[in-house]
Amino acid sequence: MKKIKEIAFLDTISVRHSVLREGKAIETCYFEGDDLASTKHFGLFIDERLTAVASIYKNKNIIFINNNQFQIRGMAVLKNFQKKGLGQELLVHCEEFVKSENGEIVWFNARENAVNFYKKLGYEIIGNLFEIADVGPHYIMKKTIVTAYE
Repeated sequence: MKKIKEIAFLDTISVRHSVLREGKAIETCYFEGDDLASTKHFGLFIDERLTAVASIYKNKNIIFINNNQFQIRGMAVLKNFQKKGLGQELLVHCEEFVKSENGEIVWFNARENAVNFYKKLGYEIIGNLFEIADVGPHYIMKKTIVTAYE
């Protein structure tokens, strides 16, 4: 049985570590803003086992004019559960949360190898490829959730 629910940020760490920071210190899985009240963390469970996580931060990127921006970070699906649509389900859930908060855009730094996944879900690349130290090449990607009033 599948279920997506809000989780504590500490619950994201094991999945983040095994998928996004394998071989690195566990401390690299703690992100600035994880413990803010405005940050939400979601987990996708299959038969009570946490298999995927994503965190949403109310965070303004100065390259966007929108006021009500949300950033997704730490999105990860355990390796044995990848390519089964779970990432898409979790991302759609995050977008619904952003809609409920009257968010205008969702943005994130996408790993180069995940860009096509996000493009299929309506996200677009903004700018050029850049390097995140000790992590790898990324693009900024965004999706408009609610059109801002003119």
